[in-house]
Amino acid sequence: MKTKARFPWKAFLKSLAVIAIPVALQNLLTTTGSMVDTIMIASLGEISVGAVGLCAQFSSLMFSCYWGFVGGGMLFFAQYWGAQDEDGIDRSYGLTLTCMMTVAALFTGFALLAPELVMRVYTDKAAIQGIGVEYLRIVGFAYPMQIFSMAMSALLRSTERVRIPMFAAFASVGTNILLNWVFIFGKLGIPAMGIRGAALATTCAAAVNMLVILILSRAQGYPYLFQFRKHFRWNREQVKAYFVKCFPIICNELLIGVGIMVINIVLGRQSEQAIAAIAVFRTLEGLVIGFFAGFSNAASVLVGKEVGAGELDTAYERAKRLVALCGGCILVICLLLLAVHKPVLSAMSLSGESLEIGSGLLMIYCVAAVIRMCNWTQNDTYRAGGDATFGTVLEITFMYVLVLPAVCLTGLVWKAPFLVIFACCYIDEPIRFVLMQLHMYSGKWVRPVTELGLAALPAFREKHARGKRKT
Repeated sequence: MKTKARFPWKAFLKSLAVIAIPVALQNLLTTTGSMVDTIMIASLGEISVGAVGLCAQFSSLMFSCYWGFVGGGMLFFAQYWGAQDEDGIDRSYGLTLTCMMTVAALFTGFALLAPELVMRVYTDKAAIQGIGVEYLRIVGFAYPMQIFSMAMSALLRSTERVRIPMFAAFASVGTNILLNWVFIFGKLGIPAMGIRGAALATTCAAAVNMLVILILSRAQGYPYLFQFRKHFRWNREQVKAYFVKCFPIICNELLIGVGIMVINIVLGRQSEQAIAAIAVFRTLEGLVIGFFAGFSNAASVLVGKEVGAGELDTAYERAKRLVALCGGCILVICLLLLAVHKPVLSAMSLSGESLEIGSGLLMIYCVAAVIRMCNWTQNDTYRAGGDATFGTVLEITFMYVLVLPAVCLTGLVWKAPFLVIFACCYIDEPIRFVLMQLHMYSGKWVRPVTELGLAALPAFREKHARGKRKT
């Protein structure tokens, strides 16, 4: 009787650590930099903290618009990397970069030419609007550089060059903190610029991040970023194949981004104390998301690479374990965050009512975050395996059928307490988790795009069909 082979935990955890730890450290570093930013801006008052927080929500909308191309691009990068198809990597990177820079041009235009319109959308508080306009008119110049860096980082991580983006993040965050001190408070002979100084420091840090990635990639002889002529050699079939796979991801990110914008509009019409608290919360939320990003990239690479190479059973077994490991790690991070949240919130300018609201936000979030990050990891796993539709349909459906109506009714119609409105943002997560788990164990998300993967698919499907018949 043939026994089932034991899962190679040691090799798996080693591969996971090589990818996840540098990415998590990079994001932790970036979040720490954001916390220092907030602490420095806090000296300018709660209204300034709230204004910068709402500008960050505009940046988050931009993130949603280009992240669909990142997710789709990483699907192709990882599978082509597993199949050692260099031409496929070059073409898919060129398409991804072109789409992402189109988004950069759009959001840069709004930030530089119509910042008043942007701020009126996010809040009805005139004092917050005025500060936000000043900030956007400068930080808008950072958007193209940030998106270009993100495209390069996605390619580097998908091809297992995770250290270059990490080193770039060190340089960028260090630059941001130093220049915040110089520009906000007027040091080293520079006049104090206040909120405009914070925006200028962010822009300079974006330039440093981009340049360090380019310099280190060139120094290490990394080929794919510099093969410009190969990046844009597409034919109609290649472009069609790219957008067929990317379209569900793009729709997901765009529609979810619009949904989140609606939620932020509702939250931005609450009290000034609540707006300040949510701005600080978003910074601390980055700690949790930063660790999740390590699992996200690991899912894309460790699963997508095996699918592309035709090792479909290995990809399936890895995917199941990535979700469990993600949930355990996020639980530990949330417990640590809860243990120290009060002194951290106080250091970031919250006091009195805003401190109470901030504490409540973190308690609600830490309960929901474990399930939410497991859902995100599963969705990234499906995308890496070639199934960009299932998680997309679930997330969009629950956002528009359940979450948005609940948030709008509690926030705008029933005028519920702020923490009740916030809790409604997560009411769909447990239901989606059950449905996502059922899809995970079905194996239907394994859909290769490479020849090696497609050749192995019939045997994989037959194996899972036999397993279902036995049960």
